[in-house]
Amino acid sequence: MALAVYFEGDVDRDVIRGVPVAVLGYGNQGRAHALNLRDSGCRVIVAQRPGGPNHARAIADGFSPLSVSEAVKQGELLVFALPDEAAGGVYREEVASTLRRGQALGFIHGFAIRFARIVPPKDVDVILVAPKGPGSLVRSAFEKGGGLACLFAVHQDATGRAKELALSWGAGIGGGRGGLIETTFASECETDLFGEQTVLCGGVIELMKAAFEVLVSAGYPEELAYFECVHEVKQIVDLQYAEGIAGMRARISGTAAYGGLTVGPRLIGEATRAEMRAVLAEIQDGRFAESWARECATGKTEFQRLKEAEARHPCEAAGRHVREMVRRSLPK
Repeated sequence: MALAVYFEGDVDRDVIRGVPVAVLGYGNQGRAHALNLRDSGCRVIVAQRPGGPNHARAIADGFSPLSVSEAVKQGELLVFALPDEAAGGVYREEVASTLRRGQALGFIHGFAIRFARIVPPKDVDVILVAPKGPGSLVRSAFEKGGGLACLFAVHQDATGRAKELALSWGAGIGGGRGGLIETTFASECETDLFGEQTVLCGGVIELMKAAFEVLVSAGYPEELAYFECVHEVKQIVDLQYAEGIAGMRARISGTAAYGGLTVGPRLIGEATRAEMRAVLAEIQDGRFAESWARECATGKTEFQRLKEAEARHPCEAAGRHVREMVRRSLPK
């Protein structure tokens, strides 16, 4: 299926400049969207509760943070830069009663809409702009004159101008330079969750820990196991990021390339693919979203237990030693 991709020249940047933007939340993504849009000539309002580091940072960046309900009154595009687990409650308690006909709800991830944590009225636009990278990169790429590729989508077009607004918003944060790729809320959300769970934050992490454990149990030093199975992953990923998988293979030794090509399929076989299909089904039918909702409702105790257990994994101590060694070796 061919993707529809838009660039700077395809977008009317003035659309977003004529719309007051209320960014709800000043975390990693919220800060990047707020600053980039302001630098693009937009009027930006920031909503952030007082008392925390994000509130202080918004003030240091030249904003005067408001309550969510007050920001909703002033904004026309409301950008939900809130954690998935918080967005639904904030919407019900501080947004829903203040919404006006013709406003736009903007999301940077499709979770809240895809799994009906937020059910908007029919008389507002519902759009998405999802940068393909963390907020820190969204900001730094923009400051250097570039921009990250972004997914964008229209879930609800009450005004007839929702797509135009989404494209202009994406261009306003730099996405027109990297490419604005049209998709749906469901596709963005489901593929994002799947990639996080099976590769980025799940599969790769478990593969590294397992390989570390095998080497250590075979008698090799922990620091050596960490270097080979954890530390050097970044170097390979950097090559892949720049040149693709085939380009990475071409830039490593023949021994490494042959070993990877022949042994990799022994580790990732049909059983793993079957489990991946099961994971995807749990995402698509809402079981993962319900599991996360239950975990949040019960105080995230299991989530905290899992994080604490992982922090105690032997590779963490080895990693701290390796990183200190690397830092000492760098030129001052």
